Amino acid sequence: MRFRLYKQRPSSRFHVNSKEHHSISSVSFLQYFSYIALHLLRVRRLMKENMSWLTNEAEDYWGNPADRSRTGGWLRAAQILGIEMVERLSTMGIAVNLVTYLTGTMHLPSASSANTVTDFMGTSFFLCLFGGFVADSFLGRYRTIAIFSVVQALGTGLLATSTALPQLRPPPCHKIGNSIQACQQASGFQMGILYLSLYLIAVGTGGLKSSVSGFGSDQFDDKDEKESRQMTFFFSRFFFFISLGTLLAVTILVWIQDEVGRSLGYGICSLAMFVALILFLSGSKKYRYKRSVGSPITHIVEVVAAAMKKRKLELPQDSSFLYEEAPEGTGIHHTDQFRFLDKAAIATEGDFEGAGRSKPDPWKISTVTRVEEVKMMIRLLPIWATTIMFWTTYAQMITFSVEQASTMDRSMGHFQIPAGSLTVFFVSAILVTLAIYDRFIIPLWKKWNGRPGFTNLQQMAIGLILSIVGMAAASLIERKRLEVAKSVNGATPLPITVFYLVPQFFLIGSGEAFIYTGQLDFFITQSPKGMKTMSTGLFLTTLSFGFFLSSLLVAIVKNVTGGSTGKGWLGDNINHGRLDLFYGLLAILSMVNFVMFIISAVWYKPMKPNNSPQLKAARGEEKC
Repeated sequence: MRFRLYKQRPSSRFHVNSKEHHSISSVSFLQYFSYIALHLLRVRRLMKENMSWLTNEAEDYWGNPADRSRTGGWLRAAQILGIEMVERLSTMGIAVNLVTYLTGTMHLPSASSANTVTDFMGTSFFLCLFGGFVADSFLGRYRTIAIFSVVQALGTGLLATSTALPQLRPPPCHKIGNSIQACQQASGFQMGILYLSLYLIAVGTGGLKSSVSGFGSDQFDDKDEKESRQMTFFFSRFFFFISLGTLLAVTILVWIQDEVGRSLGYGICSLAMFVALILFLSGSKKYRYKRSVGSPITHIVEVVAAAMKKRKLELPQDSSFLYEEAPEGTGIHHTDQFRFLDKAAIATEGDFEGAGRSKPDPWKISTVTRVEEVKMMIRLLPIWATTIMFWTTYAQMITFSVEQASTMDRSMGHFQIPAGSLTVFFVSAILVTLAIYDRFIIPLWKKWNGRPGFTNLQQMAIGLILSIVGMAAASLIERKRLEVAKSVNGATPLPITVFYLVPQFFLIGSGEAFIYTGQLDFFITQSPKGMKTMSTGLFLTTLSFGFFLSSLLVAIVKNVTGGSTGKGWLGDNINHGRLDLFYGLLAILSMVNFVMFIISAVWYKPMKPNNSPQLKAARGEEKC
């Protein structure tokens, strides 16, 4: 810090005697000293102000404490959100219209096409756990985003190539008179290239979803009041970017795939990801980087391993004899559930052995707080298991419902609605439901009950109820469609408007608005602070297992009702099947699952909510 010292000059217009000169010299010295003291205080104040801009929880590009005035903030968060929007554009643009490509171009049976889509989506969400583990343990969020963005861009590029080259798809079907000759299915090599591109995209999606929202929230300091408020708005903007990407995917991108060419549509996804990656990398020196604290999965395995090693030991009668490092009042209180895990906190002589070891070996002994964190995660599992069924019903909306739409009259004036674009009613239902909930239901509920809206368990229950009603409606609508198909001997397009399918899309979409927000809030608020990323990954696996369960149910129903004949409930041609009965089966299974959910919700004892800024920040972690 540069500063100048000003010294008062004696005036030459006045005569000063020796005594006066001595007095004036003393005054000048005091003035000189006061100037020095004043400037030192000013320098100290400026240094203190500069230190207040530093945050010890994040580093800058060079590894120094991040300066809030020069790093992070809205601009850097927007660069990160661009990656998420393009990821959603690619994944949903492929998923909602893939079944029509598999049946119409690759000539796969209806059930096989549906399972290919659900397996692809299930793998994408399941790999979020893998991506989170890699980010927490090895690469960090920044490098994970950069690397997996390239992986997804390569996957969409390969998919664009496979749809463009005639050698990578079977020849088209040929008509002989009024009948269609048996179509040749895609070969193993052709399907292998397709699967390679799809699962490259799935790997990229898993890595991105696990890190994008977390790295975006890292650009705000939750201990600063102003930035904490900005972080709350960031998560709402995050959900907006997700919805925007989905909306662009099911409208413009699907139209390009159907009317211009799939290779162009997928090529746009690949190019958009590279552009988003360049924008993301351009902010590298301005981002804030949080220090990695290790993977929660490793911590869970450590507790289980320590408990297994000490399974023959007797637990002390008083839990205060169990090992704990946290100061009194700062750790998690001991509970009596799952007492087997408490054995991991029994201290023995060998737990502290090792050359140069200053802390106990975590594979031999765990603190009570760490054990209780694992218990908290276990308590989430019944709720986790009973919300999987919703995503199984959701999977039908991007598979069989799209097939239904492809057989119906999709004209709207002179415009032909792409079959995959019917999923736009999902986005509409979500936005309308959330708007009604925020503007009307929350104020009325608060006035009547004193609570600001439904609890997270109530929101999940509403979502499950809407899925049951949605599947029942889908069964009735499909019965009507089959009657029309039978009356015209299966000729397509059927003389029935595609808008008959709107209720099932809207009901499941509204259910998603409730269950998604309810699940996210539940898994964030009811999990330990150190395992927020883990609990969010656990939430995302409900989507994954929902898609996998759909594939399993389709395979079982196909084998039981039709075997290898290509008929049955899920025939190769849905106009000759009984999809309405399959939808009815899903409605019944959803009702049974809802009963199990109610039992699990009654058994569960929720944590008391914590209104700290850290928790508010964590509530936006990893939205998909």
